[in-house]
Amino acid sequence: MIRCGMIGFGMIFDDTYRPVFEAGVSVPLYSSATGPVAVTLAAVASRTGARAARYLATHAGRRVPFKNFSGPNAIAELLECGVDAVCVATPDDRHFEAARAAIVAGKHVLIEKPSVLDLRQLDELSRLAAEHGVLAKVVYHKLADPDHKKLRTLYQDGVLSHVNSGYCSLLEPKSISGGQFAEWIAGRNPATYVAVHYLKLIDFSFGPNWALDRISATGQRGLVGPADGLTWDSVQLQVVYRHPDAREAAFDIHTSWVTPDNFPGFVEQEVQFRFDNAVWSAHQRKRGVELTVENRTPGELKNTPNYHYNGTFLEPWGERSQRGYGIEVIERFFKEVAFVEYGVLADARADRLAQMRSLTYNDITADRNCVAIVQALEAILARAVAGVPGCVVKVNGPAGGLVLYEPGSAEPLVLYEGRV
Repeated sequence: MIRCGMIGFGMIFDDTYRPVFEAGVSVPLYSSATGPVAVTLAAVASRTGARAARYLATHAGRRVPFKNFSGPNAIAELLECGVDAVCVATPDDRHFEAARAAIVAGKHVLIEKPSVLDLRQLDELSRLAAEHGVLAKVVYHKLADPDHKKLRTLYQDGVLSHVNSGYCSLLEPKSISGGQFAEWIAGRNPATYVAVHYLKLIDFSFGPNWALDRISATGQRGLVGPADGLTWDSVQLQVVYRHPDAREAAFDIHTSWVTPDNFPGFVEQEVQFRFDNAVWSAHQRKRGVELTVENRTPGELKNTPNYHYNGTFLEPWGERSQRGYGIEVIERFFKEVAFVEYGVLADARADRLAQMRSLTYNDITADRNCVAIVQALEAILARAVAGVPGCVVKVNGPAGGLVLYEPGSAEPLVLYEGRV
């Protein structure tokens, strides 16, 4: 059995973790390497405990209740109650301390994206995970989107030749920034929150035989915070890679959390990638589903739902289920934990651990480029707030691994000395 602790109990838990734990009550995970392994939610740590208490009251009698810890000592209490793995689904600027505490306590860890906000934090978590013999993974569920899996397959098979540029957009409604995440958006930006999905998609799908070269960004303020403040409404990020043949590939990623709430796409997502011999385009609202229900859309139900990501279904054989790629990646983490701890080669745990740590789609050691871009992005936006827009961060140049250059200044600012 894998006893799991959950740090954070908000919308992310409800959308993706909850279905995994509820299914695990009656249906254990299974593989030929481990046999059946049950997964149970043993404990939750959150600031107030209110949402977890409501969940326990609503689901009384339907599952084994978990321990509900809250307050300043909640994480420490959770780690002392016998959990084997910990999932971290707090706001992104709280990931590091929670993940560090769990790893030091010898727990396998799964962290919501972005894993951390700078490379020094990533270095420490990577070192600690190796030192304590545990997995440290990060959630990038869009890698399991059927469209994105096919994109990578075609590129890796050589059907799509030499990516040159791309455009990605993810626009969220005002209800996200003004409601569900209103408590933590102060001083934050939507790019760190969601652009990382596309950063990983690009880095994983078209790599590894290229080098991250430079990062630039701009954005807008004034709707969810003051026009001269630290909180950003929308961000336009550009990331440039350099191929081995010295050709450059540029990717523009636009994010916003101030789209009107009645926009039909709700969470509007699209990508376009241009290759030497092809163009790939994908759009959430063009997958073929459009729905209108009187008095229920677009609030309770969405006009253009994405059932690939997550959906509840009445299966043809009568079973009710909830599935989708947002759930698959969490189930996969627990399968990786089960393989490490319960694999049939009982005397080779170190080998099984090394095998699971080599998975570049989710291991924290493979998150360097994404974290580097996030760190550069936040530094660029901070300089813009200070009245210095238009900065550029160069990667792995003569001055350091991440170096920020201001317009009109010859003095660089080293953000990270080591190689990215």
